[in-house]
Parts: sequence; structure tokens; C-alpha cells
Amino acid sequence: MTDLTELTAVQLVAGYRKGDFSPVEVTRAALERAERIQPELNAFVRLTGEEALDRARGAEERWRRGEPGGRLDGVPVTVKDILLTRGHPTLRGSRAVSPVGPWDEDAPSVARLREHGAVFVGKTTTPEFGWKGVTDSPLSGVTRNPHDPSRTAGGSSGGAGAAVARGAGTLALGTDGGGSVRIPASFCGIFGLKPTYGRVPLYPASAFGTLAHVGPMTRDAADAALMLDVIGTPDARDWSALGPAPGSYTEALAEGVRGLRVAYSPSLGGQVAVRPAVASAVRRGVERLAELGAYVSEADPDFTDPVDAFHTLWFSGAARVVQHLKAGQRDLLDPGLRDIVGAGARYSALEYLAAVDVRMELGRRMGRFHEAYDLLVTPTLPITAFEAGAEVPKGSGHRRWTGWTPFTYPFNLTQQPAATVPVGTDGDGLPIGLQLVAARHRDDLVLRAAHALYGAGVPASPTPAGS
Repeated sequence: MTDLTELTAVQLVAGYRKGDFSPVEVTRAALERAERIQPELNAFVRLTGEEALDRARGAEERWRRGEPGGRLDGVPVTVKDILLTRGHPTLRGSRAVSPVGPWDEDAPSVARLREHGAVFVGKTTTPEFGWKGVTDSPLSGVTRNPHDPSRTAGGSSGGAGAAVARGAGTLALGTDGGGSVRIPASFCGIFGLKPTYGRVPLYPASAFGTLAHVGPMTRDAADAALMLDVIGTPDARDWSALGPAPGSYTEALAEGVRGLRVAYSPSLGGQVAVRPAVASAVRRGVERLAELGAYVSEADPDFTDPVDAFHTLWFSGAARVVQHLKAGQRDLLDPGLRDIVGAGARYSALEYLAAVDVRMELGRRMGRFHEAYDLLVTPTLPITAFEAGAEVPKGSGHRRWTGWTPFTYPFNLTQQPAATVPVGTDGDGLPIGLQLVAARHRDDLVLRAAHALYGAGVPASPTPAGS
């Protein structure tokens, strides 16, 4: 018998259309899986069982009549607890946020999913205000990796990554300010996309400004394209949102990679030390792109590590996030968050603007780079998942999470689309991700290349134990 929790959204919609199974059956299976994994992985802050089943019953009736209410009618979805969801508290992983409502508004991406009939299974865990690359918080505790619960799921969309990997919701909404979709997707062995900034509207505006993106976390690239077709539409509440997409991302998938110019940068010009197992798996993925018809050459983008500029912008944003809190409320914060808030509050306006200048120059350099190359390929991360409950790997010498994420945060500075595809595992069975980056507004190229790899059988993510 088919395990309904392992089907993609594309497969679910096709099955609903043919009457092979119903949204109620699928939603029950997703909820049961979520309840089963929660004690072990802590992927959720809240499950919405009865409400989900009510929405599923409505979808089932619409499919029975042959009148689906949207492109995702009856598909189980989870929402990171950073994004507003009507009728449910959004506490952002913080004990300093009051659960008292009214919670009467959806974030734009949540609203689009609701309009298309998606079934909301629950809210997923996040570190406090999404501030770091792993998922633990004073409010909800530690979220663990679906392949090895002693390891981290990554972050800040760690609950979303764990949920998708274990079938507790087919699609997930995550947010990404420095890698927070791609990091957990890589560690959990799923697909994650950070779209071009503004492609998916965001409201309320993030205190981290234009570093913050909303993106899909899914089983494969086809599901992400379908999801982006739904959520990547304008919303008047976000003044920085892009206009309508130039076309359907789903339809663009069939164009493949033949003829695309691909730059492969194994270590950003020797700036990053990459573990051998990671380097080997990513190189094999790059070789497959060449076999599929892409023109591949080794080439490094022309920039040095922009971490200092990123820290100035990120830490300043964190200070702004908690600026309204009183002293007693600040005592409730994650100690690491308090540290970066203190640093962010000490930056001057001139220092902030100097970081913006670095960002603009980085964007110029990447714009020129993409005149020569359609895609840049790197490892998503130089390592695989490390011990749960730690911000940095033990003995690494890193002070902050940015020390082990050098491939992700630069492309938040530049606002480019970037995705991670699972391309293998290390000796401990932990997933490895390959990152695809394109010029701003060319989300279609990232999705096309990822879809081609899936079609060629490259993604090699093990089924998590206990699924």
C-alpha cells in the first residue's frame, strides 16, 4: 500500500483528481506522523488537528465534485512560527512574545496557500526570532535531526525541515535571512529554495530588512515550483514585493539544463575548508549536470568573505527586533541572542551604511559574474549536521553560526535565488547538500537545474529511521 506521507504535492493532487485517495486520508496520515515524531524531534510548537481535518473535509468535497478550490487543495502544509497564521499565536520562538491576540491576519504567503486550499497541519519550531542557524529556543527547546536525533536539524527553519523529511506535512513555509531555509534543508536531506528577494511578499516586514526571504521547503524541485507559483504573487502589504512572476515556474521545469553555463566553485576560491565527503558528493552532482548538457567549468565568484558586513546588518536587525522589550522581558531571551543584540546596538549609522556599501559592491560583482555564467554551484554547507543544542560544532573554534555557513549568507546580501539539493550522505549517513545560485529574478534557472538533477536520480537522501 502507498504511504501517503511519502508522496509529493504533485502526486497528491494527481491522486485526488483520479480519486485514488482523499485529502482526509492524507491529512490524517500527516497528523499521525507529526504526533509520532514530535517527542523525538520536536518539530512543532503547535498542531492544528481538528482545524486541519475540517479543511481537508472541505477539500474532499470539492474534489468529489470535480471543482478543486485551488492548485494545492487538500495538500498538508506546515508554517514556520515566524509567519502570521490566522487563528493561531505566532510566538517566534520567544517567551517574550505574548500569546494574547487577536491573531486575525495571515502573512501573504500563508494567505495565498489558504486561498489555494492548502491544509495547515501546524506551526513549526524556530530559534528565537529566527536569529541563528540551528533550531533551539528557551520557549520550545531543541529540534533534532530526522536522520540522527543526537544531531541538529539546522535552522532557523529546523522544524520545517524535520517535518518535511519525516512526512509530517508535504510542503513547508520557511524563512531565510542568512541560510535559514537552505541550512536545515541540507542537514535534513530535502529541497529548499530561497527565492529572489521580494518574489514571495513578507508582512509584517522583518527587522532584518531585505536580508529576509520566505521560501518553500519540499520533497523535490517540482513541489517547490508549484508552491512558488502559488505564493510568489504580489501583496499590497509588502511595498518591496516584486510584480507578477514572468511565467509559471512549474512550466519552466521542462527546459532542463542543456546549454546552460555553470560555474563550479568548490571552496569559493580556497576561502572555505570543505569536508572531503561533502566535496566528493557535490562534485558528483556537478558532473551529472555536465552529463545532462550543461557547460561546466570551475570558476570562483570574485569576492572575499563578507561576514563582517553581514554581522553588522544582522546584529543591528536583532537589536531592532527586541528594542521594544522591557528589561524583565529581555531576561527571557536566548543568551546568544542577547549577545548579538548588545553588539548590534553599538553600531553607528555610519558603520551600518558602510556595511550596505559592502553589500552593494558584492551585488555588483555577482551581477557581472552572472553575465558569464547562468548558474553558480557550491556546497550548501562545508559540513554535515553536528550535535544538537549547540550553535557551532564542538571544537570548531567558531563563535557564531556564520562561521560554518560561509556558502549561504553571501547570497542573502545579494538577494539572489539559491536552492539546496540533496546529493548524498557522509559516512554517518547524514545528508549533504549542493547549492545552486542564479542571478536575481532567475529563480526559474535554479528550479530547472534542481529538477534536472532529481530527474536524473542524483538526489540521494536516505529515508530517516522511524518514518
